Amino acid sequence: QVQLVESGGGLVQAGGSLRLSCAASGSILSIVVMGWYRQAPGKQRDLVAAIGSTGTTNYADSVKGRFTISRDNAKNTVTLQMNSLKSEDTAVYYCAALGVVTNTNPANPGTYWGQGTQVTVSS
Repeated sequence: QVQLVESGGGLVQAGGSLRLSCAASGSILSIVVMGWYRQAPGKQRDLVAAIGSTGTTNYADSVKGRFTISRDNAKNTVTLQMNSLKSEDTAVYYCAALGVVTNTNPANPGTYWGQGTQVTVSS
């Protein structure tokens, strides 16, 4: 069983910073991509940033230059540093792990999600 646990959300004023962290646990052999998605009320869940096992990153245009994603492959953790936050960044942020290979089912990589953490940016 793979679990993703997020931490670091909260309330911050516009222009401020927050740091989100996510740790994946379980019988994990490898994870292809780790990333962060967000969902605002009444909207779909969208990609914020993702990082591959080799360090290749991908960002939504709206966060480029403000957010930085990083990961520790040995610890199966991913971090999102969010700077210069804007009110439109307000959403529930979800950690995701894609292409997760476990030693209990190595032939079928899976996708797993965290429970979500609220980020609220006040203007």
